Amino acid sequence: MNGLCLGCRAPRASLIFWPGSAFIWTIHMPAAAFAWTHAKPHDAALDKYVTEGKPWKTRYRCKNCGCCVGSYNTKTENWSVWGTQLERNEGGITKNWEVVKPTAHIFYETRLVDVDDELSKWEGYEYKSTRIS
Repeated sequence: MNGLCLGCRAPRASLIFWPGSAFIWTIHMPAAAFAWTHAKPHDAALDKYVTEGKPWKTRYRCKNCGCCVGSYNTKTENWSVWGTQLERNEGGITKNWEVVKPTAHIFYETRLVDVDDELSKWEGYEYKSTRIS
C-alpha cells in the first residue's frame, strides 16, 4: 500500500522544519505474521515511543540512524512496516518484491498528486473503508 495520509507525509515535528514526502510505502499485517529479523535484544537496535495523541500506537526507530522502521497498533493488533526499510539485494531491489509490493493507495483523498496507475484507491485502509476508484 502507498500511504497518502497527511500525518505520515509530514510528521508533526516536520511541518515547520522539513518538507514531507508525497508518499509513504507502508505494509500492514496482523501481529501473528510479523517478526523482527535483527538479533535480540531488540531494545539494543530500536528505540520505541508512543505516538502523540494515539496511545494505542507505538513506533519503533533505528537507534543508529533514527529512521522510523515500524509501528504496532494495539487497537487493531496490526504491525505497519515502512517498505523503504526492507532488505535489498546487491542490485538495490527489495527482496521478496512479489510478497511486499504495493496493492493499493490508502488515504487517497489527502494526496498531494494524482496517481495514474492500476492500483485501487481508498479513503482509508484497503477493504476497511470506501473505495474511491
